[in-house]
Amino acid sequence: MTIQEITLGNCASTTKTVTETDVYLFAGITGDLNPAHTNEVSASQTPFGGRIAHGILGAGFISAVLGMKLPGPGTIYLGQELKFTRPVHIGDTVTATCTVREIIPEKNIVKFDTVCTNQRDEIVIQGMATVMPPKA
Repeated sequence: MTIQEITLGNCASTTKTVTETDVYLFAGITGDLNPAHTNEVSASQTPFGGRIAHGILGAGFISAVLGMKLPGPGTIYLGQELKFTRPVHIGDTVTATCTVREIIPEKNIVKFDTVCTNQRDEIVIQGMATVMPPKA
């Protein structure tokens, strides 16, 4: 969608169940091999009681919404503020939702409220994204 097609309140979502494979692949790609993500014995000693997904892995679902749905292909991601409010455990189903909060037509910029929830409707990530939608 171009900026002319976007209106305040537009929203889009995507849902994904986080698997053990997702966590290990993300760890390998990024080099973040923190035992909280990759070692069940070590992670079981943390307040979370077991392995959790990388916070940024969950935030990547926001990128999927912006880049594939709203505004969609051709979108340039300019910035993101994030707050990680709860852990995402392996097996959790995360829904990322992006809602248009501000449109700045003269700069071709759209700001979104971003939120990720788990299968219990608990907020696991919240923030605000700034993007440049495609021109055509």
